[in-house]
Amino acid sequence: MLRTALRNVLAHKARLMMTVLAVLLGVAFVAGTLIFSDTVSSAVKKASEKNLAGVAVSVQAEAPDNSTNANPDAKRTTLVDDKLADKVRALPGVESVRRNVNGTATVAGPDNVPLGNEWGNLATNFQPGKDGHDPRYPLLKGRGPAAGNEIALDEATAEASGHKIGDSVRFATSGPVLTKKLVGIVSTDDPQVTAGGSLTLFDTATAQKLFLHPGQFDELVIGAAPGADQQALTAKVSEVLKDRGTATSGTEAAAEQSELVARQTESLTQTLLSFAGIALFVGVFIIANTFTMLISQRSREIALMRAIGASRRQVVRSVLAEAALLGLISSAVGFALGIGLAVGMRAVLDADGAGFPDGPVVISPVAVLSALGVGVVVTVLAAWLPSRKAAKIAPVEALSTVEAPPARRSLVLRNSLGAVITGLGIATMCYVSTLKDAEDLPIAMAGGMLTMTGVIILAPMLSRPLVSLAGVVTTRLFGISGKLAKENTLRNPRRTAATASALMIGLTLITGMTVVGNSAGQAMDKMTAQGLKADYKIGTTTFTGLDPELSQKVADIPGVEVAAALRHTSFNTPSASMALEGTDLSAIGKVAQLDFLSGSLKGAGGNDIAVSQEMAKMKGWQTGDTLDATFVDEKKAKLKIVGIYADNELLGDSIGATSLAAPHQIEPMVESLLVKAQDGPSEELEKQIRHTLGDSPLLKVQDRADLRKENAATINTVLNVSYGLLGMAVIIAVVGVVNTLAMSVFERTREIGMLRAIGLARSGIKQMVRLESVVIALFGAGLGIAVGVFCSWAAGNLVSQGLPTYELLLPWGRLALFVLIALVVGVLAALWPARRAARLNMLEAIGAQ
Repeated sequence: MLRTALRNVLAHKARLMMTVLAVLLGVAFVAGTLIFSDTVSSAVKKASEKNLAGVAVSVQAEAPDNSTNANPDAKRTTLVDDKLADKVRALPGVESVRRNVNGTATVAGPDNVPLGNEWGNLATNFQPGKDGHDPRYPLLKGRGPAAGNEIALDEATAEASGHKIGDSVRFATSGPVLTKKLVGIVSTDDPQVTAGGSLTLFDTATAQKLFLHPGQFDELVIGAAPGADQQALTAKVSEVLKDRGTATSGTEAAAEQSELVARQTESLTQTLLSFAGIALFVGVFIIANTFTMLISQRSREIALMRAIGASRRQVVRSVLAEAALLGLISSAVGFALGIGLAVGMRAVLDADGAGFPDGPVVISPVAVLSALGVGVVVTVLAAWLPSRKAAKIAPVEALSTVEAPPARRSLVLRNSLGAVITGLGIATMCYVSTLKDAEDLPIAMAGGMLTMTGVIILAPMLSRPLVSLAGVVTTRLFGISGKLAKENTLRNPRRTAATASALMIGLTLITGMTVVGNSAGQAMDKMTAQGLKADYKIGTTTFTGLDPELSQKVADIPGVEVAAALRHTSFNTPSASMALEGTDLSAIGKVAQLDFLSGSLKGAGGNDIAVSQEMAKMKGWQTGDTLDATFVDEKKAKLKIVGIYADNELLGDSIGATSLAAPHQIEPMVESLLVKAQDGPSEELEKQIRHTLGDSPLLKVQDRADLRKENAATINTVLNVSYGLLGMAVIIAVVGVVNTLAMSVFERTREIGMLRAIGLARSGIKQMVRLESVVIALFGAGLGIAVGVFCSWAAGNLVSQGLPTYELLLPWGRLALFVLIALVVGVLAALWPARRAARLNMLEAIGAQ
């Protein structure tokens, strides 16, 4: 029987080729994802280990309880100082102590564009030895910074900014723009910098002045003397620190970094594997379809085997062995393709700014076994039902002709099961439509899967009315070819349903994500339009805020009608914790949408505040109530509610006068500045605003279009990535249509010959096969779009919690595009099968057995 299985694979190479392609694409995705994950994890881990080389103990400074700061990049206070560092240095077994000051600095590139990224723009102190070199940051050119007006940059940042030794470099930390002389260019292995960030080095005194206070440090990096026990040294350091810092051994620090790397890559790996699972799930339909058709074509051969003594179990084993061999071949080719996919994926993400460290491609045994195992198991499982069908072929069928149509099985049981599962899915999704918590997403996913599974099971029943309806159109437009295409599609509803279902799965997911993404994008646009009257919203990329003195000067710029600064703080009441936006109460209504449900800001000032509708409703507050408030600086006040306004994302929980909020800010700062222009936004006015605010590379001067674009950027990125990944499922579905049509043409060889004999031209044969393909594709697309829209409607409330303006808006243009794509898919998938059918020799086809 094993020889029979091998012979069958070799005898049907062309017919099985499309099945091989479907399996290897899915396996390639699995293998590529696992290899990519292992490669990146290994590279980052090695870079982290190199970065921690020589670190026996790391001491992280603790901040005093009273040093809490609303501005994370303003000057901080720590408990690690020179005296403590000297005590640690004096401990037995300590060979060296590196005293680090850490902060962030953003360098201005060409056209004042900020370089690096917001979270990876590191700034620290250069610590030279007697030779003037810092082993942590090897010099490539020049020397290390030694005075307050000098800095050094990493090589990539210097190259990106176009700066050379001796140039003046503009940069910003948390305050005004600073300019210093570039005296050195260094190299670094810090993963945070190599992953797209930047490195700016100062002398120690300057770094402390910018980020801390004289004599204070964020971190002590301790090197051990030869032979010193790392754990024992860590314990000694901890005793000296007491409550002034946290000591971690170098081994523990490396383990923590490895765990962090694993967490960072875990979500990406899981996402890619989920799409790989979808691709393989789609492939199941193609594999099952292929083996069902092959068994139908080999029914006489299988009957002869049964007649000469083969048992049912041997027949099942033969089919499964054939499937396993096919899966093994597909998996091997898919694994090789997956290696290329992993390399390409890394290159694409690096080009997009991911900045993964260099390292060799890592192929682990787990990746090999997983890829091969998945491919073989999926193929064998998909072939199991067809193998059972093959085992039921009776020996007496060896006496019948190959052309005898197989007996049609009843769909009653299948339809009943499908109706139950679909009903459960619809009921679940209707329940989901009443939920508003994003944590209920797993329920929505389960309901969506039930609904999609039920529709797949019901697809043969649904195919009859829908294909018949399509047949009316094809018959009227294309005559006899259209009618034949309809009849051929309806001839085997199970096969039609399985072929269409492969396409349906991909389009269900794509449609659902598109509808939700479009609706969320429209909701964000609405929030931007409703909440903002200003022409510009000005802030910083690092959320460190604007200088209040500079912000006041913006109102004096010619062309500015009004400017209102928002100064953020917070306070607690006995029943709630609230954010407070301090602003010019006489101007805020001109730059922000402020609709009062009760009361107003007229004559408000001092300790008067207005609260949002949601907060007032939640706490039962009304206009005229007085709140006992304790601000973040522990100062207390009695606040009077003078108005309740409709919820506004921009203004948050409450608003009050600048004079109320500003004294309670830990660090004086303007969170954002709202500017309304006399004649609307203009490029010249934006330049003047930037110049007035110091031309800082941290500045974000955004008009409404920029805000909409920023809001839509994340959604569009997710959608585009999803389209690309789900495109794999659609490609596999196309392969399924091609495979089904090709094998169907083989089954109908004699029939096609008869059609040619009675006068149907070659063009008519081609048209018949093409229309059959188009009808199947449109059937799958119709089901997919319908299920996708239904699921996105039901899950809409889960999105509305974070987006109060969310409502379902169908992107008719994109849905029409999906239908058009299905139409094109149908035409393209039929090219080869139609050409093959049209080229059949009439007499040979009629005589085919």
